[in-house]
Order: sequence, then C-alpha cells, then structure tokens
Amino acid sequence: MTVITCIDDFKRIYRRRAPRMFYDYCESGSWTEQTFRENVSDFDKIRLRQRVAVDMSGRSTATQMIGQDVAMPVALAPVGLTGMQHADGEIKAARAAEKFGVPFTLSTMSINSIEDVAGATSKPFWFQLYTMKDQGFVSSLIQRAKDAKCSALVITLDLQILGQRHKDLKNGLSAPPKLTLSTMANLATKWRWGIEMMSAKRRHFGNIVGHVQGVSDAADLGAWTAEQFDPTLDWDKIAKIKEEWGGKVILKGIMEPEDAKMALQVGADAIVVSNHGGRQLDGALSSIRALPSILDAVGDKTEVHIDSGIRSGQDVLKAVAMGAKGTYIGRAFVYGLGAMGQQGVTKALEVIHKEMDVSMALCGRRRIDELGRDILKIPADFEGRWAD
Repeated sequence: MTVITCIDDFKRIYRRRAPRMFYDYCESGSWTEQTFRENVSDFDKIRLRQRVAVDMSGRSTATQMIGQDVAMPVALAPVGLTGMQHADGEIKAARAAEKFGVPFTLSTMSINSIEDVAGATSKPFWFQLYTMKDQGFVSSLIQRAKDAKCSALVITLDLQILGQRHKDLKNGLSAPPKLTLSTMANLATKWRWGIEMMSAKRRHFGNIVGHVQGVSDAADLGAWTAEQFDPTLDWDKIAKIKEEWGGKVILKGIMEPEDAKMALQVGADAIVVSNHGGRQLDGALSSIRALPSILDAVGDKTEVHIDSGIRSGQDVLKAVAMGAKGTYIGRAFVYGLGAMGQQGVTKALEVIHKEMDVSMALCGRRRIDELGRDILKIPADFEGRWAD
C-alpha cells in the first residue's frame, strides 16, 4: 500500500492510472497557463506565524458554510467529467464528502446525473448550473435539482464563452473517448481504468443526454454543447434564475469588487472568488490575490468563499485567516479519485484536514472563529500595484 502523506502523492498515482486526455483536462489551464500556475504559487507567498506556549487541546475545524454545518471550511468544487476520472466518479466523490461532513457540488457537465447522485446519497448536495441558450433546458435542470432536494444552487458566471485549453484540443477530449489510434494506444496502458469503466453507470453527460431533444450520442452532444453556453448572461438573468430557484444561491466566478457589489444586489447568499482554476481568462490575478479586495467590497453582507489553487490544509488555513468563510477543492479531490476512487477522495479530505488542524494549532488557534490575518505574514505588495 502506497503511503499517502500529501495531495501530490495522489497526483503521481492518478497520472499513471487515468487516460492522458482526462489527466490533461484536470491538470491544465487556458492559453499560456499563467493564471493556472499562479493560483498555486501565490499561496506560497503567504507565511504563517508560529505561536508557542498556547493550549492546543480541544481543537475543532467545524464551522458553517451558508448555514450548513461542515467538518471543515471546505467543499468539493463542481468538476466536469468527474465520472471519466474514475467509474461513477461523481457518486463516489459525493459519498466520500457526505461521510466526511463537507458539501459536494455536482457539475452540470457531470457524467452521473443529478438523479444518479441523489439516489446514491442520503443528504442534500449542491448543484452547479451553467446557463445555456436553451431556456427550457435550464428550467428543467433547476426543477430536477429541486426534485433532488439540492440545498444550494451554484451559478457559474465565468463560462459564457469557453477559454481555449490547448491540451484538450490536441487530445480530442470527449466523453466517452473517441477511439483514434493515439487514444487507443494510450487506453491500452490504462487497463484498470478501462475495466472499471465497463461497469460504470454512465459514460456520457448524464444531465444532458436523454434530457435534450435530438441529443442521443457523443456527436450530437458535442455539437449541442459547443453552441449552448449563453453569451448574453447578465445580472437581470441571474436575478431571474435566483427567483426561479427559490433557495440559497452561490455565485461563482467573482474576481472584481464591482461584480461582488452586483452579486449583493441580486441577493447572493455567498460568492466564490474564482478564476475557474485558471481555465478561462489567462492573465487574470490568482484567486487568493483577488480575495482581499472582494472582502473589502462586500464586508459581512454576504459570505465570501474561494477556489482555485488550493492544494493543502495550509492553503485552506491561509484563505480562511484572510477572511474567506469557505474554500473549494477541485483538482485536489480529483487526484484522489483518479488514484483510488472513493477511498482516495476520503483520504484527500483527511490529508487536508490534518494539515489544517495541525497548522492551526501551531499558529496558536483552536477554532475557526479564532482565525484572522494576525496569524499571517502577507507581503506588502501582495495584491499588486497596478496603474488603472
């Protein structure tokens, strides 16, 4: 049994086991990948303050995100194609999150459907919505999420058009994989993945195939998806979606104070400081650099969460100490899933929890509500000095 000590340990196993196109889908960004890299490296610029001779007993990482009790301020982010990383990947990740006590967010572009995940879990999960031109399909998705008792709708705002990811184009990314000579040669080396996928519940996008007229196979799906993301999405449409949903709404993709203030106006229960993991606007600031200005803009009027670049419990600790009420992990749990299935997701959560708990204690804090910027050393020019 491989000894797992950190998230990077999963990444090495995941790379060996997953087909190249799905590993590259996870482990890449758009264009030059500058933002993808800096999402991670900018966390390294922040330092923690060590404190000693402090009572470290009775610690707890428990807190709440949008009023929901969580074992630590971490949710599993919505990740498309999770069911291609491992057979029934969304179901296995959702079960791991439920057992651990953190939220799971199902992507619109998941392989397992809303109904699949609801049928395999016992507690409400969150559903992430991409807005499409087909308004009837969007309304259908919202109703299906309601029927599944999803406890929050996460509306992604930064995918009105698709950023170019070079590796996806070169690999011919599709679900299921198109059987080209190159793909078949690679799949031949991933026999364990192939055997597991033979028994998977689905191998297409479960929220779409069978729910959109005229979409019945991969070719139909590719053509439909390519033209469906809604470039006309605006704040009025977001307000209407929120009204149609009628429950808690989290707006994901906020990187500028002006947009954060608009999110307040439409009544967001939380906003996620996010650059889509560096997969959309290459050259944007890292999420952790953008966080302080968003916090200044909204104060305590709504919860501020953050994703992109979080690979450790120390990263979670830094984000929460800066003022975030919650964090999201995407790649970190996918590494675990691709490496070891449900057990890998559970272990990834355990690794992040232990890192956060021990680091929090060594900073002289025992509870989440005791965390603040006073445990951090932040570079004086961390947010950058930019000529507007």
